[in-house]
Amino acid sequence: MSPQPRIQRTDPPYLQVAKHIKAEIESGALPEGEKIDSVRTIAAKWKISLATATKVVGVLKAEGLVRGEPGRGSIVTRHQTTASAKDRVVRSLEGNIYTDDERTEIRVAELVPAPEDVANAMGVAVGADVIRRQRITLRDDVPSSASTSWYSGELAGSAPLLLEAQRIRQGTPKYVEESVGLTPATGKDQLRADIASEEDSATLGIPLGSPVLRKQNWVFSAEGDVIEFGQSVSVARRWATYDYEISR
Repeated sequence: MSPQPRIQRTDPPYLQVAKHIKAEIESGALPEGEKIDSVRTIAAKWKISLATATKVVGVLKAEGLVRGEPGRGSIVTRHQTTASAKDRVVRSLEGNIYTDDERTEIRVAELVPAPEDVANAMGVAVGADVIRRQRITLRDDVPSSASTSWYSGELAGSAPLLLEAQRIRQGTPKYVEESVGLTPATGKDQLRADIASEEDSATLGIPLGSPVLRKQNWVFSAEGDVIEFGQSVSVARRWATYDYEISR
C-alpha cells in the first residue's frame, strides 16, 4: 500500500500535486488512455480544496499530459508530449530512461571525424575523433523522434559500449558516469521550429516539409567540459516541457 501523500510547503500545493501526477505519467504508472483521478478524488486524497484540485488538472491539460473526455473525465495523452534532453539525462541517472510505451533503435554507433558544427559545439578541432550515436525513438512502434549524440573520441577505450549499435541498458549518461566518472552537472538546450528535410522525412515517415521541432543540447561536467552534444528532431503537435527556477 502506497504511503498517504502529504503537502510540503515549498511549491504551491497545486504544483506539488501536478508534479506528482506528471511523474506517474512519465514513468508509465499512468499509461496512455488511463483515466486520472477526478477533481473530487484529488481534493480528498491530497486534502486540498476543489478549486486547488481543479488547478491541478488544468496544469496537466495545459502541458498536454491529459485531455478531457466527455463521460470519462481526464485521460492521459502521453503521446502529445516529447521528452526534453533534461528529462532523458535525469531518467537515465535514475535508471528509468524510457516509458513503457517507448522503445529505441540505435541505427549508428561509430568513431568519425568531427564535422565543423559538431566540433564548434564540443570545443574540439574540426576532424578530431568523435563518437556518433544515432537513434530513433518509437512510441507504440511509430517514430516520434530521431536524435544523434556526440561524445569525445577519447571515451572509445574507457566506454566501449558507445561504439556498439545497441541500447545501453542504463542509458548513455549513466553508463558514461559509471565508466569514466563524468557526472552531468549542468545542461543547455536550444530549440527551433523547422521543416522536415529529406533525411527527416525518410527517418520519421513524415511528408517532406512537414513542421518539426529541432533541438540541440549540451550536457556539461562540473568543470564545464562537454560530456555530450545532442541533436534531435521530433514530429509536430507534441509539447516539450521545461521546469526551472528563477533566482536573482
